[in-house]
Amino acid sequence: MNGDPEYAQEFIEVDGARIGVQIYPEPDGPEGAPVVVIWPAMGVRARYYRPFAAELRAAGLAVVVADLRGTGTSTPAPSRADRYGYTELAGDVGAVLAALKPRLDGRTRLLLGHSLGGQAALLHLALDGGDAVDGLALIAVGIPYWRSYPGPRGFGVLPYTQGIAATAALLGVWPGWGFGGRQARGVIRDWAHTARTGRFPRLDGTDTEAAVRAVRTPVLAISVDDDQYTPHETVDHLCAKLAAAPVTRQRYTATQAGAALDHFTWVRASTPLAQQVAHFAGNLPPR
Repeated sequence: MNGDPEYAQEFIEVDGARIGVQIYPEPDGPEGAPVVVIWPAMGVRARYYRPFAAELRAAGLAVVVADLRGTGTSTPAPSRADRYGYTELAGDVGAVLAALKPRLDGRTRLLLGHSLGGQAALLHLALDGGDAVDGLALIAVGIPYWRSYPGPRGFGVLPYTQGIAATAALLGVWPGWGFGGRQARGVIRDWAHTARTGRFPRLDGTDTEAAVRAVRTPVLAISVDDDQYTPHETVDHLCAKLAAAPVTRQRYTATQAGAALDHFTWVRASTPLAQQVAHFAGNLPPR
């Protein structure tokens, strides 16, 4: 499509679920380029990131994009029978990394998350350790804590997020009415908890906040101009939790992109952003 590269579609079985992954061709240049594994935003299919994958490859990076559980090619499709939440999303990140190990051995490995995908990637590092990962890039990833939104916006965020959670609890699934696509109620429950409290929920009995504070993996955190869901302040709120990690904090501006931006459209104007990610990856300690 539009000259973007084709990918090979593969699937990874995880505890009864099937995670779809898109493997892009190796970039031009020397063998053993750093590998970026992308985790999408809530309700966004992996194929949406094709333009960004093309820019990352042009910047010298190998690219893999995974569909979040229940989205795109990944199963199960969310229904009343599904109770999975952030614990399972974080576990899926680890399962994909394990399955990709033959492709990753000896290479710099970078997790890159957009919105919910970035939370899942961070929680994987917090709960399961970062030995298999050299760096974490977060694009438009924040905590949607209502008090962190600028001006009066937060007073609308709280009832909006909690209303979605109440609907998901009542129906047994979030139907995707105007936000986030169809989602398992556990994902919505955990997301709404972060919006209400500003904290990650406890997962499998683990103090997730403490685990996040202990993450030492280098982090590149980028907020995007005119992001309607994750303004700069919500990214700052998340970065403040990363007490032990070296964090490179950047803003991606419309001037840099040469186009209008928001929570999603940065993908189609991502040349400078891909170069920032490649620079970050190139400066990570070699394996």
